[in-house]
Amino acid sequence: MRYKYLEVKYLEKKGFDDTKITRNLSKIKHKLIVLSGKGGVGKSTVSANLALFLSEKGYNVGLLDSDIHGPSIPKILGIEDRRPQALETGINPVSVSPRLSVMSMGFLLHDRDSPVIWRGPLKMGAIKQFIGDVNWGDLDYLIVDLPPGTGDEPLSIAQLIPGCDGAIIVTTPQDVALVSVRKSINFVKKMNIPVVGIIENMSGFKCPHCGREINIFKTGGGLKASEDFMVPFLGKIPIDPKIVETGDTGEPFIITNAESETAKAFIDVVNKIEEIVNKKEVK
Repeated sequence: MRYKYLEVKYLEKKGFDDTKITRNLSKIKHKLIVLSGKGGVGKSTVSANLALFLSEKGYNVGLLDSDIHGPSIPKILGIEDRRPQALETGINPVSVSPRLSVMSMGFLLHDRDSPVIWRGPLKMGAIKQFIGDVNWGDLDYLIVDLPPGTGDEPLSIAQLIPGCDGAIIVTTPQDVALVSVRKSINFVKKMNIPVVGIIENMSGFKCPHCGREINIFKTGGGLKASEDFMVPFLGKIPIDPKIVETGDTGEPFIITNAESETAKAFIDVVNKIEEIVNKKEVK
């Protein structure tokens, strides 16, 4: 079958049939979005490691990086040089493993430093194609990594994926992050998307020399927000320099550092998400 490597121009020019979205979504058991009120809280790192660990547990997982302007999933997973393929039957996503496939605008840029200068309609069209034109196949989970805030991309995803199983909201403990995350909670509630829970990322740092725990960004803010809004608190993930290193080198932190305290905390969070979604306890 003929194919070509996909480029941004393909998305700009190609038409779209909305029925493809319904067809593709019907093959996906669980759809989860990961969002945050502001940037810099580690949301994409959480999305990538969540998808990785679920695939390691035997689930078929798709990871959609819907950040059009600042896609980072390819870098985090070490697949920046890979390319999806445009076939007559649709777009083949990039395969990370037999059970994990990824689609991102980051795959489509010839130059990694080139900005995507698009207004809302073009971004909406690209996201439609990422959901409907991509050959996701039969999935247990589709994880959608959203850009920060409540703008075009989150709104598009919320409208295009009816019956979404829920939103996972990532925050750091300090007040400036929590002001924004509260807006994210209200956003998903207004869009009738259940909240799976809140993850408090970068919560505490254990000194490798003396073992003392230092709360660089305070602690407890995520728990407080979950109590205020009466949504589940999924757990705290401590700061670990290895996350930065593995994100820069494209190595899966949760796999390569599985015995670390941070990885164990993250695994506990993933297990909670799995339990909530599979038992349909999302409220």
